[in-house]
Amino acid sequence: MDIIWVLLIFFIGLILIVKGGDLFVESSIWVAERTGISSAIIGATIVSIATTLPEFFVSTVASNEGFSEMAVGNAIGSYICNIAFIMGLCSLIKPIKVKSSFFGIKGIMMISYLLIFFILSKEGLITYNEGYLLIGLVVFFVIINILEHKKTDKGNKRIKRVSIKKKDIIINLLKFIIGGFFIVFGAHILVASGVKIANFLRIPKQVISLTLLAIGTSLPELVTSLMAIFKDQENISLGNILGANILNVSVIIGASALVSDQELIISRQTLFLDIPMAMLVAFVFVITGIFQGKIGRFTGLILLSSYILYLLILF
Repeated sequence: MDIIWVLLIFFIGLILIVKGGDLFVESSIWVAERTGISSAIIGATIVSIATTLPEFFVSTVASNEGFSEMAVGNAIGSYICNIAFIMGLCSLIKPIKVKSSFFGIKGIMMISYLLIFFILSKEGLITYNEGYLLIGLVVFFVIINILEHKKTDKGNKRIKRVSIKKKDIIINLLKFIIGGFFIVFGAHILVASGVKIANFLRIPKQVISLTLLAIGTSLPELVTSLMAIFKDQENISLGNILGANILNVSVIIGASALVSDQELIISRQTLFLDIPMAMLVAFVFVITGIFQGKIGRFTGLILLSSYILYLLILF
């Protein structure tokens, strides 16, 4: 009877995330259209920050309680999941066109940050100073978004922007807040109940962090990306994934190192399996997007197949 109750809570969390993602994307699109801010910037900043909150809380809490492997596994597992599973699935459903000229810059930044994390991790831990360094990397990401906004704003000068009514502002602000709350709260419920299901099935903790926790905390990105794709807002989807992964490697891992009592311990599996896997799918994703101008179904199939293979290796 207990497992049935846990399964019921699991599906309630899933429903909250789906509805929250829908409301969140709707309000984000409204902001982009009314203010003239690029949807890619909206996706890479506001949307990606909100959708990475579950990863942030899960990793920092795990690190603070002495579970370094779970903290790092959740962040890197989400990085892999965001590209291989989410982008793979989305591009299989509908090929994703790369419309932002800043995709390449952010893609290279996403890969570079992962490489910096790998170099810092070679001694088997992330120190407090290195944690500050990783968090500091987010400054460059902010600068790139400011530059992108200035460029798109120049191109939109001649566009007549629609007048904004106070009623519309209130409605979309409520959608944004409620949607964000549903995503975060739904993800919390989903992960908590998912862990109980995994414990019932006797799945090891290390595998839980890289699979169940990573997939669970990445569900906001999945739902947001799917909703954006269905609404023909590819830039929000791509911006969301790029922004989320940059935040995963910089802010989330950096903050996890700072709240840890014994600094952040990095396992051999993270160094020799998880990071190389993350680097591989990131290269396929970014190089394809730059040279082909889209993430097509064939690329999606490669990414999704890579993720399935990775899961088989873990289990």
